Amino acid sequence: MAWWSRAPNDLWCCDFKCEVRLGNGRLCHPLTVTDRTSRFILMVEALEGVAEAAVFTAFHRLFEEQGLLLAIRSDNGVPFASRGLYGLSKLPVWWLRPGIGIERITPGRPRQNGAHERMHLTLKQETTRPAAANSLAKPARFDAFAADFNTVRPHEAPDMQTPPPATPPRRDASPACPSSPILFHDLVLVVSGNGAIGLHGRHVLISSVFAGQRLGLREVDTDGWLVSFMHYDLGYIDPEARTPQTIDTPFGSRVSPM
Repeated sequence: MAWWSRAPNDLWCCDFKCEVRLGNGRLCHPLTVTDRTSRFILMVEALEGVAEAAVFTAFHRLFEEQGLLLAIRSDNGVPFASRGLYGLSKLPVWWLRPGIGIERITPGRPRQNGAHERMHLTLKQETTRPAAANSLAKPARFDAFAADFNTVRPHEAPDMQTPPPATPPRRDASPACPSSPILFHDLVLVVSGNGAIGLHGRHVLISSVFAGQRLGLREVDTDGWLVSFMHYDLGYIDPEARTPQTIDTPFGSRVSPM
C-alpha cells in the first residue's frame, strides 16, 4: 500500500539534488526534504557528499525541529536504499525504529515524486548560477531560496497560495530512536557487526544494515524459524539455511504508477 498523504506531516519527500559545482571547483550535494501535502520545504542542506553519517545528522536535527511523521518517500539511490536485503540501507532501518514507514518510488519513474522534482528544477535555476564562490556561500543561497519558496512564491497546487506554515509535530521527536520492540517471539538475538546472528551454533547472515539491531525469532516448524524486525517479517530460516528465505518485501511500498 502507499502512504496517501492527507495532512501535513503525514508524508515527507526527500532526495539529493544532483551535485552542484562551486566557484572554487568543489562539489556540493544538496539534501532536500519537502512536505508532500503542503509542499513546504523542510530542509535544503548543503552536504559535501551522500555519506550516511552526514544524512543521519541532518535528519536527526530535522526530527528535533519538526517531530516525527507517518512515512518518508525517497528514490532507490544511496543512502536511501541499497542492493542488499529488501533494498534496505541503515538510514531507512533507523527511520523504521520509531515507527516511520518507508516508501520508494519505482526505479526510473521520478514523476512519482513530481512535486519534489519540480522544486529541484526551480532550486537549480535560482541557486546555481552563477556558482557560489565557496561552500560557505551556498547554504545562504539555499536558505534564501527556501524562505522565498515557502513564504513569498505562490504555488499552483495550493490555489496559487504560499505553502501553509509547518504544523505542530504529529508525534514527539525521538531522534535517538527507541530500542526495537520485540513481541511474541521465542528468541531475541542481536545482529553482529557483520550482519549475522548465531542460531543454535549456526552462523546465519541477515544483513549488515541491521548491525546492532534486535531481531525476533519464532519457531514455526521443526527447527524452522520466522525472523522479524519489529513487526516486519524478514523471512524464514530452515535447518540448512545460511541466509533467510525471503518473502514479499514488507518494506518500501511503491507509489501508484504514473
